[in-house]
Amino acid sequence: MFYLIGLGLGDAKDITVKGLEVVKSAKRVYLEAYTSILTVGKEALEEFYGREIILADRDMVETESDTLLADSQNEDIAFLVVGDPFGATTHTDLVLRAKQNGIDYKVIHNASIMNAIGCCGLQLYNFGETISIVFWDDTWRPDSFYDKICNNLQRGMHTLCLLDIKVKEQSIENLMKGKKIYEPPRYMTVSTAAEQLMEIVTNKRSEESNELLLHEDSICVGVARVGADDQTICTSTLKSIVSHDLGGPLHSLVIPGHMHPLELDMLKLFTNSDDVIQKLNSMYT
Repeated sequence: MFYLIGLGLGDAKDITVKGLEVVKSAKRVYLEAYTSILTVGKEALEEFYGREIILADRDMVETESDTLLADSQNEDIAFLVVGDPFGATTHTDLVLRAKQNGIDYKVIHNASIMNAIGCCGLQLYNFGETISIVFWDDTWRPDSFYDKICNNLQRGMHTLCLLDIKVKEQSIENLMKGKKIYEPPRYMTVSTAAEQLMEIVTNKRSEESNELLLHEDSICVGVARVGADDQTICTSTLKSIVSHDLGGPLHSLVIPGHMHPLELDMLKLFTNSDDVIQKLNSMYT
């Protein structure tokens, strides 16, 4: 059997009992190491699980799936994923490849940011489309995520913004020269995401005569290291959260839509700003 096992969001102990039983008995155990990260390293997982773990980078998962799936017809192979196995489309593709090769698979689910984001107090059934905010560079500055946020706001829905992760990335120069030299990992912060959104808002204001759905005084919620002991949640305005430092990765940003009074009360727990509390108070209906 080929097992896809969710690890949850915090540390080595967040794995389910069912998942841990498979890890301890599997012939090989892989750790997917590029769509997300835990707050602990591979060594901590190996110590807790009592097993050697093989890191599976993007190249291995996307182009060398035969290596991952080898022997799965006769042995149990475990593939560990931070959060839930179906939190990334890459893993859906892996399931399809397994079935194409006549390999049975089983999924052992766990918590992911998609449901744990409820920690900020916003109701999960009021969230619209989840979007990704990518790092800008000198030549690539997409802003389609702004339009998707506005589409959710038009419907009164909250938006979960997943922030970019750059792991085992090559520079253009090294890529062209065929050098296997990789850039240091980068993880987008709430501050960087808000800064990019603020630039889009500023440009849109000069282009459009209508009032913007997302603007500098919009309430937003930054979260960091959800599920960890040092989890951080911050309610602020888009303009103000640019200057907030929420610490180490991983970060996510939430743009609330229409809020129930209970949601407003919850957001007050995560701010010390009188201005933000006053703004939240003005939203009661």
